[in-house]
Amino acid sequence: MSHFAQVENGVVARVIVAEQDVIDSGIFGHGWVQTSYNTHGGQHPEGRPLRKNYAGIGYTYDEQRDAFIPPQPFASWLLNEDTCLWDAPVAMPTEGGPFAWNEEAQSWVVIPAVAEVIIEAPAPADTATTQG
Repeated sequence: MSHFAQVENGVVARVIVAEQDVIDSGIFGHGWVQTSYNTHGGQHPEGRPLRKNYAGIGYTYDEQRDAFIPPQPFASWLLNEDTCLWDAPVAMPTEGGPFAWNEEAQSWVVIPAVAEVIIEAPAPADTATTQG
C-alpha cells in the first residue's frame, strides 16, 4: 500500500493509505498525489525520495518543484530550495538548549527546563479484615 495526498487548490486536504488501483478507480475523487512516509527534506533512508517531504494536511503541493512544502512557521524563515523545508534566518545553536525561535528578537532562545515533579502514591489502605 502507498500513501496519497488529496490536493485541492494546491493545498493538501487529506492523506490516506491505499492501493494505486483504488486511487485510479476514482472512488475517493480526484486530485490524489502519491507521497512517501519516509521522505523528509529530499532524503529517504533507501535512497528513493519522493516529492521532497511526506505530505501533511495544510501542506502545499508545488507542481513546479514536484514537492510537498510544510506551512511557513515564521514570516522570517526562507524556503530551502533543496529540501523544500523552511530555514530560520539564523542557524540554531548546536550546544545548550533546548531552543525555540523568537520571531520578534529574530534569534533562538533557550527554553527553561521544566522542574521534575515526583508524585508519590498514597500508601495502600490496610486491607486485612477481621472475622467475627
